[in-house]
Amino acid sequence: MRIGVFDSGAGGLSVVKSLIKSEYFSEIIYYGDTARVPYGIKDKNTIIRYSLEALEFFNNFDINLLITACNTVSAYALEDMNQQSKYPVVGVIKSGVMALERHNIKKDDSILIIATRATISSNKYQDALKNLGYNNITAIQTGLFVPMVEEGIFNGEVLEATMNYYFKNISTPSALILGCTHFPLISDSLSRYFKNSPTLIHSGEAIVNYLEENYSLRKQRYETKLKIFASDNVLGLREIAKKWLSL
Repeated sequence: MRIGVFDSGAGGLSVVKSLIKSEYFSEIIYYGDTARVPYGIKDKNTIIRYSLEALEFFNNFDINLLITACNTVSAYALEDMNQQSKYPVVGVIKSGVMALERHNIKKDDSILIIATRATISSNKYQDALKNLGYNNITAIQTGLFVPMVEEGIFNGEVLEATMNYYFKNISTPSALILGCTHFPLISDSLSRYFKNSPTLIHSGEAIVNYLEENYSLRKQRYETKLKIFASDNVLGLREIAKKWLSL
């Protein structure tokens, strides 16, 4: 099975890492819109337009499925992309929500969602959780984490100060939804901040489980090939991939 993965920048590589580890896919075509990252501060119409332009890029490849690793794209552009696509386009929000049941998170357990401004403002996570009966939900914008991860800051004083800024009035949750693909890179620091107590919901792990349940996947006998493309500085993105995929 040959699939595409689309992200606004480098963050979707955390999803790629889980996809490669699953051994289901013969080839992954990754496209990061690095010229226009981040999407999380942009308006809905701009996000949809950029996403449909990315869809045109993937039409140059014979893929079976496209994953929008970017939570912001999944929140705003998934329906439009599916309407114009020749293949299924799958987002990471639904799979992340469904992962709570897989981890036996109870309906009255506290759930903290952290994501970009656009993803939180869309209410996609909040509404989906409420529809499933979860009633103790906190959602906060933590956009400063994105450039920190891009800079390779995965721990240390600066990250600690930023977590204190965002979480100083937040009680330790039962589950922490990492609503941005950058955030798995700081998952160890986030877990330590909350005393290793919350169940962390990771977009990459969640989407693999979702695909296992909804598509006929078979393990490959050979190593997954990864091709990386970008709208700007593709060599820089490939260098980031070497580092992140080896973590």
